[in-house]
Amino acid sequence: MIARVLVAMDGSEVAERALRYALDVHGDAEIVVLHVTGEPSSMMGEATGMALSEDPEGEIRDQAADVIDRAREIATEYDDEVDIEVAVGRPGKRIVERAEDFDTVVVGTHDGTLVDRLLVGNVAQTVFRGSPVSVTVVR
Repeated sequence: MIARVLVAMDGSEVAERALRYALDVHGDAEIVVLHVTGEPSSMMGEATGMALSEDPEGEIRDQAADVIDRAREIATEYDDEVDIEVAVGRPGKRIVERAEDFDTVVVGTHDGTLVDRLLVGNVAQTVFRGSPVSVTVVR
């Protein structure tokens, strides 16, 4: 019996499909949405703005707000509720770390180019290979 489901969301359409899948298939379970914001790196990006901000926690909340709002909207469409967590770090690693507290993980996968996979990494693949629990990959 699956009682706790972790759904990774990054604001993409495929992540929304992953949440919808979890709500369809595991509607009776506790569903937790995890949004991971990136950490500062040599490639800069939004995470550098977080690190340089006078209010890094506020910056993290601001960056996660759209994903949080969308997750709640989708759950409402299903007349359901989801718990939402926000973490900072490398998404694949953080999802795998949280997975041990759940019965299963649901992630979306992107059909990125080779360059995308080399630069950004493949989060779904990292989760699939490293998760201590079963993983469903939604396309």
